Amino acid sequence: MNPTEESGTKTCWDAGEAGCGRLIIGVKQQVEKMRAGEILYVIARDPAAHIDLDHWCHMTGHSLVFANHPDYALKKKG
Repeated sequence: MNPTEESGTKTCWDAGEAGCGRLIIGVKQQVEKMRAGEILYVIARDPAAHIDLDHWCHMTGHSLVFANHPDYALKKKG
């Protein structure tokens, strides 16, 4: 996975083939455990994962800081 320039604690979650609802529910559960500014690395093999993650981040205020399928990095808002 490509490291980001972001600082703070990093967590990795392998979503496997989960797509759409299952992917977003899993990401939400992971993010809820994190503190503001922490990075969640996600491995998501679903071909539409980038769309789902981008939209979810936009709606929730979190940041998608890296997206290169199947690797993603999200920064928790705050």
